[in-house]
Amino acid sequence: MRRREIEAIGALAGDALSGTGALIGEMHAGIAARPFGILGSAAAPARIIHDGVAHAVYTGVRVGLRAAATGGARAAALRASEEGPPLDSAPRASIALGTLNGLYGDHLRERGGELGLRMQIRRGGEAIPASPAALAAAFPDHTSRIAVFVHGLCEADEAWWIATRGRDGARRRNYGELLQDELSFTPVYVRYNSGLHVSENGRMLAHLLQDLLSGWPAAVEELVLIGHSIGGLVARSACHYAERDGLAWTDSVRHVFCLGSPHLGADLEKGANVLAWALGRLPETQSLAKLVNSRSAGIKDLRFGSCVEEDWRDCDPDEFLRDRCREVPFLPDANYYFIGATLSAGPLGSLLGDLLVRMPSASGRGNGRGRRIPFTLDNGQELAGLNHFHLLNHPAVYAQLRAWITRRSPAGAPAGAGPP
Repeated sequence: MRRREIEAIGALAGDALSGTGALIGEMHAGIAARPFGILGSAAAPARIIHDGVAHAVYTGVRVGLRAAATGGARAAALRASEEGPPLDSAPRASIALGTLNGLYGDHLRERGGELGLRMQIRRGGEAIPASPAALAAAFPDHTSRIAVFVHGLCEADEAWWIATRGRDGARRRNYGELLQDELSFTPVYVRYNSGLHVSENGRMLAHLLQDLLSGWPAAVEELVLIGHSIGGLVARSACHYAERDGLAWTDSVRHVFCLGSPHLGADLEKGANVLAWALGRLPETQSLAKLVNSRSAGIKDLRFGSCVEEDWRDCDPDEFLRDRCREVPFLPDANYYFIGATLSAGPLGSLLGDLLVRMPSASGRGNGRGRRIPFTLDNGQELAGLNHFHLLNHPAVYAQLRAWITRRSPAGAPAGAGPP
């Protein structure tokens, strides 16, 4: 770990500890406000003294906690080097950073520093610049067919390798390896800050893919996008902004796969919105409402499946359950697919979905009212007995991906290129 990364962790810990002190202080103030309000002016002298003492105590606590964290980190940083391996080069640390960015990524970007992830191409645990020389060196096995993998919320590119062992303990190859061996696709993994707005990540991905195809060592004949969870929304957003901005890579897109993506929203985020709204009604719990509302913009976009800037610009991000999302049309010459999961077949599976996303949202079909994502009937699949994270690496999911990629239309023209 590098010196500046240790210092960044210390600063973040200081902010967290200081924020905890502030939260307790605000709860104290909210609780005290009710009896003082009932007593009215008769309690004014006691309230002035109480508020002054409480403010001084909690300010001291916040300052002390912040100083302890940052001071300890600076002391540890003195023994570290700036030439060591970066924090995100270790798979577990990278996954931890992905989780942190998913939860508070927009706040990390605002504060700057070393902990906010950036949109980048990854291979072998390293960032790969999208330049012709760097791409040629990093992908000596390149082909004319590219499969781009876009991870989900609170994940990093390593997520595609998480579920790589089956029940028998044998190593299971991931989708990229299988597509490379069986259909001659070159897998390209993208890492990004999933705590930013989906539309922001969509714009960045659109331009990253333009650079990727411009610098690719061979002419690209086919591009496939595979997104897990919020990654499916980011992929849809990237296609939208690329087409709107006239980026050439959209001409190469043949397939866009959304694995467990909450196209119409996620119930957990809706529940968090309701909880924060309810907590904000009482002075005793308003500080808890602020804590709940500190979750990232990326998470809040999952309330109704926001993909474009117009969905959230000039709006209160914490307004009560208002769906402002606009429909994002599909690329006209690409096939779009969804794969959703349920824990079990039957009513209970329908109720729980994959624990994070239910089928009406994953399929974009809702409940028969309101918005609807235009997946065709034969471009969707529901798999029972799986949870949300099984979709990252499962034989049944890969079998469906492969079947769709190699499928031909009834007229005989390829819906996507078949095996070479």
